[in-house]
Amino acid sequence: MKTRLDWSAFENAGQGDAYADIPATGGDFARAVAVCIRDRQCQRKPKGVMCPSFRATDDPAQSPGERVVALKAALNGELGPDPFASPQLAKAMQLCVGCKGCKRECANQLDMAAIKIEVLAQRNARMRLPLRDRLFSSLPALLRHRRLLRFLVRQRNHAPWLARLTEYVLGISAARSLPVPADAPFTAPARPAGSGDSDRDVILFVDTFAREFEPHLATAAITVLERAGYRVEVLSPSADDPTPDRPLCCGRTYLSHGRIDEARHEAERMLRALGPALARGTPVIGLEPSCILSLRDDHLKLGLGADSHTLAGQVFLFEEFIAREAQRQRMTLEMPRWQGPAVLVHGHCHAKAVGAMKSLRKVLRMVPGLDFEFIEASCCGMAGNFGLERENAAMSRRMARLDLLPALAARGRSAAVLASGFSCRHQIRDLDGRTGLHVATLLAQALVGLPDGQMTTPAEPGGAPTTPPDD
Repeated sequence: MKTRLDWSAFENAGQGDAYADIPATGGDFARAVAVCIRDRQCQRKPKGVMCPSFRATDDPAQSPGERVVALKAALNGELGPDPFASPQLAKAMQLCVGCKGCKRECANQLDMAAIKIEVLAQRNARMRLPLRDRLFSSLPALLRHRRLLRFLVRQRNHAPWLARLTEYVLGISAARSLPVPADAPFTAPARPAGSGDSDRDVILFVDTFAREFEPHLATAAITVLERAGYRVEVLSPSADDPTPDRPLCCGRTYLSHGRIDEARHEAERMLRALGPALARGTPVIGLEPSCILSLRDDHLKLGLGADSHTLAGQVFLFEEFIAREAQRQRMTLEMPRWQGPAVLVHGHCHAKAVGAMKSLRKVLRMVPGLDFEFIEASCCGMAGNFGLERENAAMSRRMARLDLLPALAARGRSAAVLASGFSCRHQIRDLDGRTGLHVATLLAQALVGLPDGQMTTPAEPGGAPTTPPDD
């Protein structure tokens, strides 16, 4: 078996352990699978991240441990001569939302999210990727035709017959709205040239979702960082990039669908653009947890060399950077007392998996008078495009109804919602009707004060969501 990701970090896993039960084929990938010790902790239902599909179904087959059983059967030749094309393995992996909860909460840090990427890549090498998955994974490329895409998505969202046709042809649930690109993408403001070697210089990576769908997030982040005394450079392609006019992308959408070559190409473009910043040690800041934490984790399996490891230690979520600099007493943010509503906070699964919620809590405490409460919930259920898929839309709603939606309902409509993940905000808007805030937006509003004590949030782009049927 030729693996598509680099699993060499597991080359010594289970070595000398007669009970490691390492599959017969798969090499280091098999060792990564075999770190599961079958203690069934993933089949418990405490508060935490792990495991959304098991918590929603109470079905042991939908837990990380039982997925390991299916993977071992595949690697031991028990699912036929081409196990990665087998329906049994596909069924076992279908409801894994890639939350990385198992990597945080499993005793041996089983990384089922990364394992699923490898499984999808192996399946793609044997079977044609469905059109729907090609479209979702190619979102950064499709947005080069953003006016046409915006028109089509808006039409689909407003016309029930077109939504049903899209479901029939592509398998995109007619009961869910699709995110609509903004009127115009984010454009980096002009900045005076600098040396780039000041300890007050930072690089802001504006991901595809912020740039194309919610450009106000990047503007808010720049406002906050500049008010804190930093010189912000928005990351752009390098001069020697073969496609310098195409925006940079971390490759997250490609990774999520097992398109390793495309993800690696995007990662290489980012590293090329970041070369000088990595050499100087300039902090790299991002807004979207799934993108930024891919740079710290999944990109290390793409075989990109030392620069990818350097970046992993130099890249921060927006809230992580603010919390770090405040703790080091390198920055202050003078804000008037908060006059807005109470805020409910829903954490992104990947942020929870790396412990980044502590940073978010510290940052929110910097806002005088802010009444906030963290929601104890697992995955919101959207998980990229998982919740938009016809076969998974009902499960997506079921995941949201476990903890997230009841918590929102309990605090009433007067509370605002903060969610740092793009797909989390879309899920909340689609199922609860509220427009979620990013922490950068909240801080920017706190810095300038809130007019008339009211929270200001951007309007929902596109049509109203379709009322979902009862499950």
